[in-house]
Amino acid sequence: MRVAFAGTPPFAATALEAIFASGHSVPLVLTQPDRPGGRRGLKLTPSAVAQTSERLGLATIKVATLREPAGEQALRDASPDVMVVAAYGLLLPPHILTIPPHGCINIHASLLPRWRGAAPIQRAMLAGDQRTGISIMQMDAGLDTGPVLLAESLEIGKLDTAGTLTQSLALLGARLVVEALASLDHLRPCAQDADAATYAPKITKGEAGIDWTQPALAIERKVRAFSPAPGAETRYAGEILKIRDAQSVARSGPPSQVIECDADGLLVGCGNGALLIKQVQRAGGKSMAAADFARGVRLIPGVLFESLGPAHAIVIPNQLI
Repeated sequence: MRVAFAGTPPFAATALEAIFASGHSVPLVLTQPDRPGGRRGLKLTPSAVAQTSERLGLATIKVATLREPAGEQALRDASPDVMVVAAYGLLLPPHILTIPPHGCINIHASLLPRWRGAAPIQRAMLAGDQRTGISIMQMDAGLDTGPVLLAESLEIGKLDTAGTLTQSLALLGARLVVEALASLDHLRPCAQDADAATYAPKITKGEAGIDWTQPALAIERKVRAFSPAPGAETRYAGEILKIRDAQSVARSGPPSQVIECDADGLLVGCGNGALLIKQVQRAGGKSMAAADFARGVRLIPGVLFESLGPAHAIVIPNQLI
């Protein structure tokens, strides 16, 4: 089968590798243009999909929008039977969906209709879902509203971060899309229940601030959901401090106050319970043990961290899936 591919981050590159390795012809790869990268953001860096495509010797088009004639014409010239889309980051105009005879199928990192939208992995973690998964969806003009062709669930581990969960889901998505392509003519699309839909808006830097009046469990979820980026943040002595690893514990103390400081880390009071901070990162520095940070700044019990704005996490009932 001739499979065009559209995607951008490592999550998508994993699927591209699997499709190519399964023996399908990949006449065209679409990805977003090179972006500033490197430590200072001064060097233009190709996307993970662009790098994978180049290594595999595939034709690649980098366009900022598929409304550009060049992208549409390249897709038509490639004459694909189907196009696979994975975390492309760009909306597909409705007429693009009709170019391949089998249409376009999407690898979506949730169990649709839960968590339609740009950040399903992070939103699932913030909401405390116990399970998530991959949905292989036939794309239509809506936002992740098309019928589901295949789906498989995956447990969200207690120590998972958005980074580790993304890697697990990338492998699952790669396997499922290869299965879907192998039996595309025989799969029965299952319409989504629109009444059960929840939405996963893009994570913004403005959501990174920790509100210490929240329950410790909610703050722990934020730390894990915002790792590796953008990182959950607090402020100490005027300095922004990213919390890289933390665990909620059954202790109590005034919100934002350091209750204990020892080799295990920093125990900080929250609205309900307490948060044991294990790893932190100072601006411009590397992640370090919280105990080492405390020794370096001579931090002692009783000092306060600063809440950065109100709680930003969307409050959604814990629908455990």
